[in-house]
Amino acid sequence: MGTFIGHVYPGLFLILYGLYQAIVVSKAVIFKDSLLDPSCHPRNKGRWARLWKISYRGLLKMVTGSILIAYEISCIKGGLVLMNRQLPPRFLYPKEWQHLTMFILLTLNGCVDVMSRNLLPQRCVLLEKGSLVLTFYVLLLLLVSHVQDTTGIELQIHYLLILVVFLLMLVLTIELWTPDTFQLLLIEAFLFLMMGSWLMQAGFILYRPVTGYPWQDDDISDIMFVTTFFCWHVMINALCLLGIYGLSALWHRCHCPSLKLMGSKEAPYHKGTVGPLYKLLQEVEQSEKDEQALLLSKSSS
Repeated sequence: MGTFIGHVYPGLFLILYGLYQAIVVSKAVIFKDSLLDPSCHPRNKGRWARLWKISYRGLLKMVTGSILIAYEISCIKGGLVLMNRQLPPRFLYPKEWQHLTMFILLTLNGCVDVMSRNLLPQRCVLLEKGSLVLTFYVLLLLLVSHVQDTTGIELQIHYLLILVVFLLMLVLTIELWTPDTFQLLLIEAFLFLMMGSWLMQAGFILYRPVTGYPWQDDDISDIMFVTTFFCWHVMINALCLLGIYGLSALWHRCHCPSLKLMGSKEAPYHKGTVGPLYKLLQEVEQSEKDEQALLLSKSSS
């Protein structure tokens, strides 16, 4: 990952993941649908219904993680060796092993998503969220250790990345108790976009600066402009989320005029409360009405 491609590819994956999350949340809000188990379009309920139940996010994580693992191993000439053969032995390639651990976690998280959605008898949202939270806890620990020997521009870039990962970890942790909250899922999509776009920006700053000249660690203006660029990413990604919601609303209004807001009918937590207690209350009310009618007939007689 210590290359231009090693920063751009993970950043591109995170941007695509954040865009997909933003589109899903926007669609659920527009149709007042469930955010965890959105209802399918009526056209998608035929023989192609199984395709819409596949965990595409999980498959994307597995494929991307596997590609990044292969790329990280191929970047080391002679193979990714853990320790040398000298005495005393020393660990080799510490940063590369940390990168490999991050990519393995991404692949395993994708496996958990696919297993929960397509292999288990019933989808376990808590398992998916817990796996994602655990992934970001470990990622935060690796990033904090990753900046031990960095200074200047690279250190400032990683500090800002750690800030995004920390906030994302907090949001995902809260989602363990409230997984179907619109505000949290929107913040999650925004932070994924921030993490992805900032990783791509870091690749250009560290390895391919636009001016053709490397950034200077001893120039305070360069370090200040790193933070300025980060703030621009915040504004651009916020506008991106707003644009996705507006385009989604316009698209569904123009191309799906026959679809009504059916969330109250299809969302699992909006179903009627028909059960034993409800039936018992109905029987009590009916018996009270019968007694009142009997009393009225006796009084009239």
